[in-house]
Amino acid sequence: MTLSVALMGTDLIGQARTGTGKTLAFGIPLLQRAVSPRDLDYADLAAPGKPQALVVAPTRELALQVSNDLSLAGADRGTRVLTVYGGVGYEPQLEALDAGVDVVVGTPGRLLDLANRRALDLSHVKCLVLDEADEMLDLGFLPDVERLIAKTPETRQTMLFSATMPSAIVTLSRRHLRHPMNIRAESSESQQTVPATAQFIYQVHDLDKPEMLARILQSENSGLTIVFTRTKRQAQRVAEDMQERGFDASPLHGDMQQVAREKALKKFREGKTKLLVATDVAARGIDVADVTHVINYSCPEDEKTYIHRIGRTGRAGATGIAITFVDWADVTRWKVINKALELPFDEVAETYSSSEHFFHDQGIAPGTKGRLVPEKPREPKAKDGEAKGEGRSRSDRPRRERSRSRTRSGEPVDASSTKVAEPQGDGDSPQRSRSRNRNRRRRSGSTSAATASE
Repeated sequence: MTLSVALMGTDLIGQARTGTGKTLAFGIPLLQRAVSPRDLDYADLAAPGKPQALVVAPTRELALQVSNDLSLAGADRGTRVLTVYGGVGYEPQLEALDAGVDVVVGTPGRLLDLANRRALDLSHVKCLVLDEADEMLDLGFLPDVERLIAKTPETRQTMLFSATMPSAIVTLSRRHLRHPMNIRAESSESQQTVPATAQFIYQVHDLDKPEMLARILQSENSGLTIVFTRTKRQAQRVAEDMQERGFDASPLHGDMQQVAREKALKKFREGKTKLLVATDVAARGIDVADVTHVINYSCPEDEKTYIHRIGRTGRAGATGIAITFVDWADVTRWKVINKALELPFDEVAETYSSSEHFFHDQGIAPGTKGRLVPEKPREPKAKDGEAKGEGRSRSDRPRRERSRSRTRSGEPVDASSTKVAEPQGDGDSPQRSRSRNRNRRRRSGSTSAATASE
């Protein structure tokens, strides 16, 4: 629907469900307007080698995916596409910009950094695309995006694409777009979620979530599964818990290095890892085929997050299953989401890992347990100290013989000399003899006092 409008150079706002091909909706017009080095009129450009199109994405994963799609679509024409994002070195990106590129895809932070260094020249951009524009506003990228827009020519074509279009996007479009055309792939009465995705909502206990998740992974239709959590720490903990239970799981969150994030996503795309535990940052841009299940381990914050989360399955006409775990404290939040999306799940059924309807809904075989490998016995914490005798009980410890020695003036004294008796001979000094007499009088006084008290 957008191709005929976008090819004319008109500014537009595209809105459609997740997985309906928004990338090619702006990618084909963008590549069509860009002049590649194989074209005859490439030498007639004002600045050959400078970027002619700019695509801004909110996350690194989405930028990489858009860049791969554009590189594949423009391979026959020889269009040079560069991906720019943080977390990696500057040198490869600077070398590619010096060699010349036609299309730049990147995140706002690194794009603005390279533009301020004057390594990225945006003064010849003919087409600007803001992909997932609402997410960039939620992540606080609006000031950076406006600075990037200010560095582009006013005669450019601007296109905004997203699955949801809040009022802030409309305000942004009025400020930076010239007579934009709003194109929506379905009517306003249509459901915002994909109809091919079966949705299940369960009210569960937080301690029972790992067991339920492990049993869902063993259902009859289980394939590639994405689990969304609210925090990065929770994503790491759930991934480690599933690994300990015997499942191939990988975390994906912002605390990981960029190389580790790309490696985890690559293994998931290739099917080497069955389970990917990610945060909401990864909800934008993950386009993996054959994702059968999306599980909201924690309840989404709002309806937009819910739409983008479950949009990772049921893409391109395929079917999928979306499961949401709702804690007791999140029941009100879910009712708000349910009302905003007009879903029929106002009353959430209380569910446990042993509930019959849970096994029936997900196609789990009776008797399935949430563990593929036996649980490892817990080792005592003081394992290293046992070799030193620290971890033994008192009865097992060998008794040590205690020896005491008496000294006088720093010199050892024999047992025979410890008796309280007046020494014979002239060896004692007068001062030492007086002290002995004084001690004898004190002992005799204490003995007489004890006798009187008796």
